Amino acid sequence: MLSAGVIEIDLHGLRVDEAIRKVRSEVAKAPGSVYTIRVIHGYHGGTGIRSAIMDEFSYGRDDKVKRVKPGNNPGITELVLREI
Repeated sequence: MLSAGVIEIDLHGLRVDEAIRKVRSEVAKAPGSVYTIRVIHGYHGGTGIRSAIMDEFSYGRDDKVKRVKPGNNPGITELVLREI
């Protein structure tokens, strides 16, 4: 879902490898108007996905992702594509 420069991706029910593929695809096709990708992975069952996202996109490993930060709650991680 795209809303005012933010894409939201709900990963509930996906395995870690499926979730990473989906996030990577969204990052690759994100238009220039998008500044954040909000990844909803859940808290209890989503911690493996959260860790994998941090491993995959932190520390400049993807040219489009400037930084990774926690969301409003522990079940959300945000990928910052550009600063606003």
